[in-house]
Amino acid sequence: MRPRPAALIARKRDGGALTDDELGLLVGGYLDGSVSEGQMAALLMAGVLNGFTRAEALALTRILTASGQVLDLSGLAGPTIDKHSTGGVGDGTTLLVAPLLAACGAQVVKLSGRGLGHSGGTLDKLEAIPGLRVGLAEEEILDIAADVGCVVAAQTDRLVPADRALYALRDVTATVESVALIASSVMSKKLAAGASTIVLDVKAGDGAFMPDDAAATELAELCVAIGEGAGRRTSALVTGMDEPLGRGIGNALEVVEAVELLSAPPRGRLAEVALALAAEGLAGARGLAPAEVEAELREAWGRGAALERLAAMIAAQGGDPAVCDDPRGVLPAAPVRATVPAAEGGVVRRVPARAVGELTVALGAGRARKDDAVDPAVGVWLGVEVGDEIAAGDPLGEVLARTGAQAEEAAARLAALVEVGGPVSPAPTLRARLGGA
Repeated sequence: MRPRPAALIARKRDGGALTDDELGLLVGGYLDGSVSEGQMAALLMAGVLNGFTRAEALALTRILTASGQVLDLSGLAGPTIDKHSTGGVGDGTTLLVAPLLAACGAQVVKLSGRGLGHSGGTLDKLEAIPGLRVGLAEEEILDIAADVGCVVAAQTDRLVPADRALYALRDVTATVESVALIASSVMSKKLAAGASTIVLDVKAGDGAFMPDDAAATELAELCVAIGEGAGRRTSALVTGMDEPLGRGIGNALEVVEAVELLSAPPRGRLAEVALALAAEGLAGARGLAPAEVEAELREAWGRGAALERLAAMIAAQGGDPAVCDDPRGVLPAAPVRATVPAAEGGVVRRVPARAVGELTVALGAGRARKDDAVDPAVGVWLGVEVGDEIAAGDPLGEVLARTGAQAEEAAARLAALVEVGGPVSPAPTLRARLGGA
């Protein structure tokens, strides 16, 4: 006898667990209309309050993945690697990691998203490049991956439609905050994207979805378990997001920073995280330890091979590859610039990631709702990071805005956000590693 949805919801409400078949009945019923929106919302809230078991998280991932198409990457010659970040401020790692892995013989098919709230989205950054398309058909995605070695595109409507339906409901019912629901959402998309090796960057801190290292580690452990349980080589890094990862915050600015970083030997925190993620992916694909591939990655970066792959990917997706020769000349730039001087000297103690991200959203670089337009030209270029010694009058950063009034307001906000005082020991950016060899 087919169980009644209400009875299954009541069991979850009372702290019980649901089987694979029961979860499949509820999710499938929500998609076909036999389970109402109210019933699914009640199930999600019961799971958030009482917790989902690891078995339920694994089952949910399988159900979400099976709701749509799974990309077949078996026709690609090189090892296939995918990378995911849980989001942050100034996090342009995809623009570095994908071409770097391609330069070392891997093939990266990366299906990315758009920014929402205080964190930026990779698709928005790429669309700052004149002419570049992210809405690619499956055949185009596979062809570019085969020819170039990397492609970054929007998720197609045929992949994990159940996740899109559930996430829209979670967003309006305050049921996003569940490690099991987050992990099943993330990993269903990674499994559907088809790569044999998956590397995850789980952010922790002020500007991240997970507030601290413990919560981020819990999410990373579950994601790795789901990936490995599905037969994919999976590893994860927990990285800090208490301050912005890069100096550029804003869509065109983050492309500028990525190009300028790839034009010289790797340096800084953004490059550190990108190299670590690339090492996880390449080592996982080859069955090695990350330390065994680091020299190869640094060499490919230093001789310009990664930058060449980025230019080739941009051209293949319809963008102007000249951005890799002259990013500041090709990319859009806001007409008003305002330098923000330090009011006093000392040591930079805090640059709060979330507040800086919200500042750039107010300038127009992000969106509060999914249908909001973004301005690729505006943003903030940070001049300092935690631990820097500065003198009064030194630049804390530069604001790029559309109007003088917007620039003046943003400059005042940035000056108030950067905390300067006595000596401080910056926290490490790389916090933990899970899974892998």
